[in-house]
Amino acid sequence: MWGIVICLGTAAGWAASRLLAATTRRARPAPVPVVPCAVATGVLWGVLWALKSGGTFPEWWLPVPLAATVVAVPLAVADVLHRRLPDVLTVPAYALAALAVCAAALGGPGPPLVVAAVIGCAAALGFHLLVCALAPGAFGAGDVKLSGSLGALAAAAGWPTLVVSFGLASLLTSLLAVVAVCAGVARWRDGVPHGPGLLVATSVSVSFPGGLPSVGS
Repeated sequence: MWGIVICLGTAAGWAASRLLAATTRRARPAPVPVVPCAVATGVLWGVLWALKSGGTFPEWWLPVPLAATVVAVPLAVADVLHRRLPDVLTVPAYALAALAVCAAALGGPGPPLVVAAVIGCAAALGFHLLVCALAPGAFGAGDVKLSGSLGALAAAAGWPTLVVSFGLASLLTSLLAVVAVCAGVARWRDGVPHGPGLLVATSVSVSFPGGLPSVGS
């Protein structure tokens, strides 16, 4: 089964990566290395299956970290390479998050999980919009759009997870800024991408939910 999960993750990562190369009337392509991103996603899914099998989180919770990681690699790479988080993945991420939370709720604690996710989505969007209003340019439009779906996933694990997730995202972005300065990355002189921090922090947070009440049964 472990091998099947890795293959499914690789296929999902391949599809997500291919979408970023698509051109529409409203969006420019943001191509990423498809094969490496697909393989990385497959490996992540394999790790998640191992964590589930090892008792890190219950089986019913598995759809949530799977949903977080399926877009994490291609979007993080796209933001690093192009300073963009295209709508072609950030918008469908809401439907993906909804499906994952509903699936987890059916196998786990039920409606409270969905309610927490909805509130978390609104809270994450509201926070990022407020920061943008107070400090224009602090976040890009893609960061704001992405924050809602990730906030839903993190909040489903519990409010401490949501807070830790976004705090960790800020820390990772700060570390990336230090690396950019030391490495002299010219294209990031006006600011480093925040998407990778959001994606990595949320993926890690929902993969290690610990003994929080909403995922502890």
